[in-house]
Amino acid sequence: MSVHVSTYGRRPAAGAPRVLLIHGAGMDHTVWALQGRHLAFHGHAALAVDLPGHGRSRALPALPTVEALADAVAELIGPEEPAALVGHSMGALAALATAARHPRHVTGLCLLGAATRMPVHPELLALAAAHELKAVELMCDWAFGPRGLSGGNPMPGGWLQGGARALLRRGDPAVLSTDLAACAAYAAGAEHAAAVACPTLVVIGALDRMTPPRAGRELAALIPGARVEVVEGAGHMMMLEAPDATLGLVRDLLGSVQPGPARGQGAR
Repeated sequence: MSVHVSTYGRRPAAGAPRVLLIHGAGMDHTVWALQGRHLAFHGHAALAVDLPGHGRSRALPALPTVEALADAVAELIGPEEPAALVGHSMGALAALATAARHPRHVTGLCLLGAATRMPVHPELLALAAAHELKAVELMCDWAFGPRGLSGGNPMPGGWLQGGARALLRRGDPAVLSTDLAACAAYAAGAEHAAAVACPTLVVIGALDRMTPPRAGRELAALIPGARVEVVEGAGHMMMLEAPDATLGLVRDLLGSVQPGPARGQGAR
């Protein structure tokens, strides 16, 4: 499967530790702009994927299940050059499932805004299926903490919620519907969490209303050896609301990862 991958203008150096950044529902690689560019210019082979149906991979059909996303991620990485996975929301579910189903492909996990289950309100599912703009508005209202809701942005002149709304509106509404349905149907989170065999960091937004802190801690408790860190003042979109703090935690996870194949036998 041929998908778009951004390297943030930096050709990965031979032998540099690989890290794959995986976006959430309806989004694309641009949500990782600060973290991805920093990693790319500071010793990592940073790769940010546009999952099928998203961003510059829009010509491909969106994948209908988290397991299908995981298999696509594993195909992209390959077992010969495993990578640390940094995933947000739906991307965190895909990263978790990849580590469980394809452990030889994964050296470490950083899961942002994650939980074993991500139920989606039936009204939101119906609005997304009907391609209603209100689905985007509801998602963005719930995704941000006070900084995003009040117009704040670490980047001068920017508007966090406005940027997220524009990104979701730019995508195919059918893809957003597929993504939300995949999140709602995902039922293997606890099983996948127990199967993880690599260093794992679960990053929680203290004000996250989509995947509340309790849900993130419950997920971490199921992953052998997993650590938990909280980003104070941030909601679900912590990599945009608190980009520097999020980057610091990603770097912390990467510092605990040993390059090379992860332990365990892959399912594929």
